[in-house]
Amino acid sequence: MSNRCDTLVLGAGIVGRAAAWDLKRRGHEVTIADVDPFAVDQAAGNLSIASATIDVADDRAVRNLMSNRGAVISAVPYAFGVGLATTAVDAGCHYFDFGGNPTIVKRQVQLDAAAAAADVAVVPDCGLAPGLANVMAKGLIEGSSATRIDSVQIRVGCLPQHPKGALNYQLAFYPGGLINEYAEPCEIIEDGVARTVEPLTRFEDVAWDRWGPLEAFSTAGGTSTMCRDYAGRVRALEYKTLRYPGHGIIFQAMRELGLFDEEPRHVGDATVAPRSVLLDLLAANLPAGAPDVVLVRVEMTAGGDVSALEIEDVHDGTYSALARTTAFPATALCDLMMRGEVGFRGAAAMTAVAPVGALLDELGETGISVVRR
Repeated sequence: MSNRCDTLVLGAGIVGRAAAWDLKRRGHEVTIADVDPFAVDQAAGNLSIASATIDVADDRAVRNLMSNRGAVISAVPYAFGVGLATTAVDAGCHYFDFGGNPTIVKRQVQLDAAAAAADVAVVPDCGLAPGLANVMAKGLIEGSSATRIDSVQIRVGCLPQHPKGALNYQLAFYPGGLINEYAEPCEIIEDGVARTVEPLTRFEDVAWDRWGPLEAFSTAGGTSTMCRDYAGRVRALEYKTLRYPGHGIIFQAMRELGLFDEEPRHVGDATVAPRSVLLDLLAANLPAGAPDVVLVRVEMTAGGDVSALEIEDVHDGTYSALARTTAFPATALCDLMMRGEVGFRGAAAMTAVAPVGALLDELGETGISVVRR
């Protein structure tokens, strides 16, 4: 089967642009679409691809744009994920997105029967974490001969190479996604049982040559569906976000003060949701665009043996490390599916769909290297 495919990318932000670039590199006929006509025209012009201006909240317009496409990759906020996945099934095209919100993903995978009947795949959680980091963890687990795994620990962070300010952080993507990770319950496996813990807790120090010392703490979404998939076989499984020291406690204080609350409050003559103010201030005041680094460490302990996989990826001069490591897992899986090398049909998170070896080989072609420690 040819690897050429008419593929739609929704969202012309940093991740959407990187996805469109890699799909074109792989031989796809790509259309990029966004509600912002300037952003989409700029992206299409730079990449010499087709473009469309569209509001993804307009179901009919989205359905028309998806028609006769082989696949769609969504790089828009997760809140649109259920509607877009449903529309993709109706339009008969494969659907991939970057997920990150467990509630949304649970609703998307309920499309399993409908997607299978339509001969298409719906695959959320196809980014860095959830996504690539989970596939790495799956590779360690499935490659082990142990009947019971003692521990799988996933640590992932996108960091500025030269941190500034009290938060030691730069805005790497839509701030709503960041606060979602810091606000929602975190799924883990503990003593062989799936459970949840509070975000911005369970702090630990992490050493990392060149980039350390770092801190890690619990955040939501990073385990994807792994806690349900591996409860019973894995005794402990947990995902934590990596940051420079001091970052987490500041956001923990914001959460305790109610700045994450979405319920509107009356303040003088105004009515405003605290989270909307916080998101506006983060977008306005956090630095952005400086060289970044993505760090991934997945460590498994089984029968007294410890094995680990790591990624250390940096801005390549065109795309940030976060854009590369978020977009390219999805584009690699999309391409594998369109070439007929992945035959999955239905709805499931990336961990259940992606063949570990093939996916990592595809990413190696983009310069994203997974190293065994």
